[in-house]
Amino acid sequence: MNILIINGYQSHPFCKGELNFSLLNIMLNKLRKQHQVQLSSVEDYNVMDERNKFFWADLIIFQFPIYWFNVPGKLKLYMDQVFEYGQFYTFADEYGSGGLLKDKSYILSTTWNAPEEVFNHPDKFFEGKSVDDLFIPFHKTMEFCGLNHQGTLSFHNVVKAPNFEGYRQKLEHFLNNKCGLEETDASNF
Repeated sequence: MNILIINGYQSHPFCKGELNFSLLNIMLNKLRKQHQVQLSSVEDYNVMDERNKFFWADLIIFQFPIYWFNVPGKLKLYMDQVFEYGQFYTFADEYGSGGLLKDKSYILSTTWNAPEEVFNHPDKFFEGKSVDDLFIPFHKTMEFCGLNHQGTLSFHNVVKAPNFEGYRQKLEHFLNNKCGLEETDASNF
């Protein structure tokens, strides 16, 4: 399988992206053992090269931290510049059905300072909403381009109470299930 990983991290003086880069390294180390993998960054890219990577890929993984309950600004700009009419989508008789990347899938992987317990509970901050509920615009953008959602992975409480070992295990288990990888000994990382 051809896999494109998009690093949606946008640099900030107060957020160095250590967890984001660690998760990317785990993805790269695991996935490269059995698949062809390319990595892109929203900090530095060529629009035409990025379009070609999407055409090449079977699976696209978006990895990014949450900034103000949304994607980083540079990830939004990346999508605005790369997702081209006539290549990623066209207008169809039925609105939203003109996606041209129908043979491709995507995974959403995010890091949050929000604790996990504030999701999916009607009396908490997100009023019963899940991560996927909050990312309906992102999911609809992907659907508009024809991509199929293969899962969402989210890591929580990453600033106040980080648990890197738990995050690593969760990511490895997710990749094993979604990307058909064989289980490996954790000591290899």
